[in-house]
Amino acid sequence: MPINITMPALSPTMEEGNLSKWLVKEGDTVKSGDVIAEIETDKATMEVEAVDEGTVAKLVVAAGTEGVKVNALIAVLAADGEDVATAASGAGSAAPAKADAAPAPKAEAAPAKAEAAVAPAPAAAPAAVSSNGNRTFSSPLARRLAKDAGIDLSAVAGSGPHGRVVKSDVEAAVAGGGAKPAAAPSAAAPQAAAAPAPAAAPKGASEDAVLKLFEPGSYELVPHDGMRKTIARRLVESKQTIPHFYVSVDCELDALMALRAQLNDAAPRKDNAPAYKLSVNDMVIKALALALRDVPDANVSWTETNMVKHKHADVGVAVSIPGGLITPIIRKAEQKTLSVISNEMRDLGKRAKDRKLKPEEYQGGTSSVSNMGMMGVKNFAAVVNPPHATILAVGAGEQRVVVKNGEMAIATVMSVTLSTDHRCVDGALGAELLQAFKGYIENPMGMLV
Repeated sequence: MPINITMPALSPTMEEGNLSKWLVKEGDTVKSGDVIAEIETDKATMEVEAVDEGTVAKLVVAAGTEGVKVNALIAVLAADGEDVATAASGAGSAAPAKADAAPAPKAEAAPAKAEAAVAPAPAAAPAAVSSNGNRTFSSPLARRLAKDAGIDLSAVAGSGPHGRVVKSDVEAAVAGGGAKPAAAPSAAAPQAAAAPAPAAAPKGASEDAVLKLFEPGSYELVPHDGMRKTIARRLVESKQTIPHFYVSVDCELDALMALRAQLNDAAPRKDNAPAYKLSVNDMVIKALALALRDVPDANVSWTETNMVKHKHADVGVAVSIPGGLITPIIRKAEQKTLSVISNEMRDLGKRAKDRKLKPEEYQGGTSSVSNMGMMGVKNFAAVVNPPHATILAVGAGEQRVVVKNGEMAIATVMSVTLSTDHRCVDGALGAELLQAFKGYIENPMGMLV
């Protein structure tokens, strides 16, 4: 009996993902535990392992297909001793895209919705039907651009795999005026399949209204990827539902910088490299974790029925990656040494940039740090990331004139701003948390005991 392989749910909240790469081909024999594909979610790329043994009879969803629903059929295995051709035929018309039809480059592809195995027709077919009834293979984005420009795709020469019309072909046709306008379809002419509806976007000016403000040809349209859509959705949700409150304070860094230098100089060496190299950000993470431990009423999350009081400080750290940002989490940071935090953060940061984090490494957390000091930013206010109730925005350390004992002096000062969810962290409580943080930053030996 054929074995169906479906799109896995890589996290509790995942509804769809992109099938970025197949690591097997039809006819290959696989066993349990073999990595067969790479699935891309909004913020990470995950490897998918085979659960059963068998021969790959059919790759139902082509590599590069976007928006594949969780539990949708993506491949079929022939069990041991089963005829491969028979197993492949069992996939029927469930395939949302022909396995041998090359996908458009990722940057060009509009979100394609792959349906479950019982779906009567694919949601992201790689071809459109021209007005004369001939099939013209094209990417979803190329079809949309052609429709907007009034271009007949059958008159455009495709440069993609198997002659597929892609975005650049349509743009060249528009610029050169070499493609004929699309003819109005007759009653007998087949109609092109409707393009997938775009994901719900925050309310605002329509795209057409915005584009009318600019001179034609002075811009290009870059489709939103899954990460950007997720960031937009979550930030709009945060600002619409969380009453933000902001508290700022200046922290002197001279003692912390001196201690950091001493600790780095004392780091043991292994293979001619130090065992750790502390950064100011590592010490900020530790200071915030200890402050949350000391002010437990601020280490909370809001729900409509209960206040969620966390037993540990799981501190997320915003990491900028191409196309957006992700927040890997240092779990139980209040219990970890500075060297452990430093090495763990270095590993998480590298894998975040490679989009290799596991969902449990960036989901959840009790608070977070957003540090733009290395970019020269003096101060800013960050947006609270639910389910967190707080986020600390960290600015650059710079030399400033301060008054000590009635006299002017020079000190290295860092401005930080705590954004809080005012439903559960009031202004006074936020100020208490910030004062505890400031105490550890200005008296950093307290982080070592």
